[in-house]
Amino acid sequence: MRLLVLGGTEFAGRAVVEAALGRGWEVTVLNRGLHQLPDGVRALRGDRTAPDGLAALAEADGDWDVVVDTWSAAPRAVHESARLLRGRAGRYVYVSSCSVYAWPSPAGYDESAPLVEGAEPDAEATDYARDKRGAEIAVVDAFGTERSVLVRAGLILGPYENIGRLPWWLGRIARGGPVLAPGPRELPLQYVDVRDMAEWILGAAERELSGPYNLVSPQGHATMGALLDACVDVTGSHAELRWVDPEVVLDAGIAPWTQLPVWVPVGSDMHDSLHSGDVSRAVETGLTCRPVEETVADTWAWLQGIGGTAPVRAGRPPVGLDPVVEAKVLGL
Repeated sequence: MRLLVLGGTEFAGRAVVEAALGRGWEVTVLNRGLHQLPDGVRALRGDRTAPDGLAALAEADGDWDVVVDTWSAAPRAVHESARLLRGRAGRYVYVSSCSVYAWPSPAGYDESAPLVEGAEPDAEATDYARDKRGAEIAVVDAFGTERSVLVRAGLILGPYENIGRLPWWLGRIARGGPVLAPGPRELPLQYVDVRDMAEWILGAAERELSGPYNLVSPQGHATMGALLDACVDVTGSHAELRWVDPEVVLDAGIAPWTQLPVWVPVGSDMHDSLHSGDVSRAVETGLTCRPVEETVADTWAWLQGIGGTAPVRAGRPPVGLDPVVEAKVLGL
């Protein structure tokens, strides 16, 4: 298989590149050249935000069986690349988001749930949900429904994470001491290890799948307790998880998802939208999810290998809880 990845050196794109090389695929990437690529990858240089950012791609020889695109800003970039590649690639896989569903999504929502109104495909940046939906529209406009795959990912975790969610929990627990653990312990989570997502994407290309897919683990694949217990185990710290009722957390003014990454209170619109989706379509087409302990251990090993501090994607808001706030809630 001949693969083109637009990006390919950070988080989701990097996982796709590494998975494809592991399968013996021929891999080309288009990016700005800011990060080192694995051996054996053909590199094309271009900045999709620049007027001539696709010149190297337009001038390159050859075609591809599949394109994987993880773009998250103005849909115009996806619109331009999809139009350029529609005659040179067999299939276009766009890593979208469950944010394209109209908020709030009901518990158990599937791919037929109502969608937000997308930005115009050739528009500049608007907001995250409309931009992602606009990019979906751009892909389908260029490749049609039969040659496009829309990966509506939810929470993505794993090595190379540049959002900061799991790295924050690992760093906090590694410091030890009493840790505010937002309850309940058995809170069901949905997420996908970035490497499992990458393997599903490549399998989808091989099987010539098409259409939208919710791509996270089945609900309850892990719990908040299992996630944080794994962080304690892998860091070897003497952290003490102190489980706090959701009402106490919220009454303290602590923001779910951002100040306490991953966590959102059960029964809320946020939990239904982020941790309660129907993923049967993805599971039926090959999605398998590794244990949470493996995701946590491999993320910790990666963090240790780069000095303990995870990179953060430009423009992303910080995540994590102020130690002063944590201590106050715990009565320290």
